[in-house]
Amino acid sequence: MATEQVSERRASHIRGVTVTAVASLGGIAAALVSAMVLGTAAKDQLGLAIVVAFVVLELPIMQGLGIDVGDFSTKDHLYVAFMTFSLWFVTWTILLTNGVTF
Repeated sequence: MATEQVSERRASHIRGVTVTAVASLGGIAAALVSAMVLGTAAKDQLGLAIVVAFVVLELPIMQGLGIDVGDFSTKDHLYVAFMTFSLWFVTWTILLTNGVTF
């Protein structure tokens, strides 16, 4: 009984870490793609389309890593979207502020 609880807690923890890591890395990758495609023109709405595309692409990646995205609640989907957007926003802001071009 005790080993089952430990196993379930460990699986839940690994699931959470995996979802957070994929969403965070997806946001950073979206910022790099935004910087490559748009350069220093942060006025274009294409940046938001890139973020949405990365949010959509993250779900099959999570499935490939063994996460059952069919069990995701609305809260889980919002969490993934928020983490991706947040990391995209911060990373792209840093790139724009420093004038980084690719």
